[in-house]
Amino acid sequence: MSDTPARLLKLLSLLQTPREWPGGELAERLDVSPRTIRRDIDRLRDLGYPVEASRGSVGGYRLVAGAAMPPLLLDDEEAVAIAVGLRAGAGHAIEGVDEASVRALAKLEQVLPSRLRHRVSALQNATVPLTRGDGSTIDPRTLTTLASAATGRERLRFAYRSGDGTRTKRQVEPYRLVSTGQRWYLVAYDLGREDWRTFRVDRVGEPYATGARFTPRPLPIEGAGSDKDGGTGSGDAATFLARSMRRMQPELRLDVWFGAPAEFVTARLPAHLGAPQPDGEGGCRLRASCTDSLEWVALRLALVDCEFSVAGPPQLVAYLEGLGARLTRAAAGAGTEPRQEAGPEQG
Repeated sequence: MSDTPARLLKLLSLLQTPREWPGGELAERLDVSPRTIRRDIDRLRDLGYPVEASRGSVGGYRLVAGAAMPPLLLDDEEAVAIAVGLRAGAGHAIEGVDEASVRALAKLEQVLPSRLRHRVSALQNATVPLTRGDGSTIDPRTLTTLASAATGRERLRFAYRSGDGTRTKRQVEPYRLVSTGQRWYLVAYDLGREDWRTFRVDRVGEPYATGARFTPRPLPIEGAGSDKDGGTGSGDAATFLARSMRRMQPELRLDVWFGAPAEFVTARLPAHLGAPQPDGEGGCRLRASCTDSLEWVALRLALVDCEFSVAGPPQLVAYLEGLGARLTRAAAGAGTEPRQEAGPEQG
């Protein structure tokens, strides 16, 4: 193989396989001399690829972990597998999956050949995920469109459905995507309303980038620092979202006792609620503030799966009393038809 760039790409593809390659085998694969292989290895090292050589009569080479992430070469199957995995994770705003996964998915889908993009979509459309039910599923294409527009500083148009069902058309300057662990939100400047807005991404429909570029505006947050791109950072976008949510949803000041060790409870509570403190008697107490709905908080407390009592706030206590009464009636079967057990249909 006399074409040096093509030969280097082929060599890199071989080295990214998790094994050690004898120099002679690499030379045979690429139809060059062992000396050429050594020179090509030096070129890859100059480009930042950490290639390690082993000593001995039959020298070998392998790619090892380095201080920085070098570019990767993926074959078709690997690219499809990674894209499907990123889509599955990005489509559900689960805890621990933030905008970094969406940015990675946007970059990957931007360079995928059309034949692979079609395979990824076919796999995605043919599978149904089993989710926890306390978050919102989102079309990953919506997320990647929003992420790409925010990164490329392109204005967006999309249809939006508000909480009361009102549907509007919006044109915005997208700033950041923020994941709360339950949902994705877009922080953007709304050109029609001439003000900053936050949008629930699961209520966004038919988004498309207009191609019109814009200069990012500073977020209206007191004391916000500036990043290297001239705007405020993603942390400030999260702060802006939190303040917006507090204005829309009353803050709940939780005071909850759990009859289980703090480690047990912490592992079963969402991270944004914080960690409960041990009470010295085998239980623990959680004092925290949140802007989540009463229904969601009540569900999450019950899912801890241990005895608990709520000292406040009063509206949560009242909601739990009503919920408990309904659950008791449901368990007793009052006012319901006899339940018929049925197994899943076989097909």
